[in-house]
Amino acid sequence: MILTMRNLMVDVKRGIEEGEKRFNQLSIEERGKFDEETLVNVNNIKRKSTTSQRASGFSNEYIVITILVAAEGVHKLPAINGSGDLKEAFQKLASIPASRILAVEVLWTPQNENDTLSERELLEDYPLLRPL
Repeated sequence: MILTMRNLMVDVKRGIEEGEKRFNQLSIEERGKFDEETLVNVNNIKRKSTTSQRASGFSNEYIVITILVAAEGVHKLPAINGSGDLKEAFQKLASIPASRILAVEVLWTPQNENDTLSERELLEDYPLLRPL
């Protein structure tokens, strides 16, 4: 198993509208890396595709999970250089009061158990990932 991580990005925006625009931009950028979305769950309303265009019969080689969080205030997260930094970043995210969290989006690829994400696709779509 290889765990890779793109350094966390903290992007401070002034005002709700500017922050929402940036959050949506990041969401679209990440979703644009997917060949297809096979599962969508918004406000507990689920839409699931039962087929995958890329079903290959092989087990998944890699999985990429992206977590987008929009929160009020300035939050300093560590640069990720190891699993300890990753744990610290998650702890800091978990410590943000719910009243200050504006939006959270969790994206992962591949979503379908019959879909694959090869090393080549991983390197092409996520060039900033690096081994931990």
